Amino acid sequence: MKLTRHFVDVGPRHVHYRRYGQGPVLLMIHQSPRSSAEYIPLMRQWGAHFTCIAPDSPGFGQSDPLAIPEPSIDDFADALVDLLDALGLDRAPAYGFHSGGIILVSALQRHPERFTALAIGGYAVWTPEEMRAFSASYLPPFQPQGYGEHLVWLWNRILEQSWFFPWFAVAPAMRLSGAHDDPAKVDAVVREMLDSGDAYRAGYGAVLRAPRTMSAPGAPSRPVLITAYDGDPLQAHIERLDDLPVGWVANTVATPTDHQQASYDFLASYPAPLPAQLGEASDQGFLSVQAPGFDGLIHWHGAHGASLHIHGPGRALELLDGAELAIDLPGHGLSDAWDKTPPTDPAAWQTVIAAVMTQLGATTLVYEDVPIGDPDRLFPDLAPDRFGAYLTRAWSIVRARQLFAPWYEASKATALAFDPAALAPERLAIEHRALLRASAARAWCTARSAMEKISGRSCR
Repeated sequence: MKLTRHFVDVGPRHVHYRRYGQGPVLLMIHQSPRSSAEYIPLMRQWGAHFTCIAPDSPGFGQSDPLAIPEPSIDDFADALVDLLDALGLDRAPAYGFHSGGIILVSALQRHPERFTALAIGGYAVWTPEEMRAFSASYLPPFQPQGYGEHLVWLWNRILEQSWFFPWFAVAPAMRLSGAHDDPAKVDAVVREMLDSGDAYRAGYGAVLRAPRTMSAPGAPSRPVLITAYDGDPLQAHIERLDDLPVGWVANTVATPTDHQQASYDFLASYPAPLPAQLGEASDQGFLSVQAPGFDGLIHWHGAHGASLHIHGPGRALELLDGAELAIDLPGHGLSDAWDKTPPTDPAAWQTVIAAVMTQLGATTLVYEDVPIGDPDRLFPDLAPDRFGAYLTRAWSIVRARQLFAPWYEASKATALAFDPAALAPERLAIEHRALLRASAARAWCTARSAMEKISGRSCR
């Protein structure tokens, strides 16, 4: 059984979702500022019983934001129900953690007929003092800066949110018991923030501003289970919940495993059927490709039958302005990585490209130029480190390569003519994101150079 990824049209917006498992459907709504990627381990656990559908909320992950300057929680709730319509889901049980649970409760209140039951991990009930503090400090603007200054703030903000809650309240009384300094954990959230950009404030802000009103005690409602485990900063909020509607239960539990098991058992009692086919966009998606050394998903975008554009090493299809049809190669963009070490043999890459061409009906190829230089120096190791230095290193690379070729030799002889617009922080942010995702850049550079030399240029 494989986890798959999809896009679906919800009005003018594209919404990205992940799918895994078999059996009745289960909707899973992530917390802010994360994406559906945070649920991959849980989807693999629960997929034995459920067909798990985990969308990226508007403005997060790969989903388009809402076209509303300051959306409310009702807007996010209605957008979720619009997604259910686009997928062809009449109703579903749903799971949400923290802010994902707030969105679900709001959707349940506005559209109770669309849900069979909800299971929620932690439910925030803020005091007026806490709300005032959050409104002043919790959601600062997040805009790319010319020299990557925003990345220093981002790394430390994400790192220290496991040390203090709220993250900006650096005081002894606010310290958390589950502090860590795991670069991989921090990197996962950092990448999701880079995807959202300043749009994170819209979704997160809607949740923080959302009223915590519930149905009147004794009023009929769909069943809801709220649990919070030891170490969850929202566990203390269980005591803040007033009298609950009929069918609602709120408990504390000892561990995250206990929370997940209680949620699983509860939701299994309220199944909803999976439709024969879920909605899917026609102009982008993910192809399942099997080739020597690769068995995974390839991200594509454009019109079937058009010329297929292939990006250069360390880049991605989102940088191919004007391409009618393009893909992210393995180990680049949104496509899966190679099964093992990325190959430098051109035949391996060509086999994947040929399989994609067959599925997309493409008959001609257009290759982007390869960069000048030594692949080992052009694409150094950018693995996450304890201090987040890989982020600013990657930013310096994408900035320098607009000005010099190769980028690592800054001199009169290597200077490039350039358009100042290429150094706009917003443009560099896209290049930066592509480079961070490009785990196979060095191998593709070597393979591409071996395939042909374009205009006398090669990687070496």
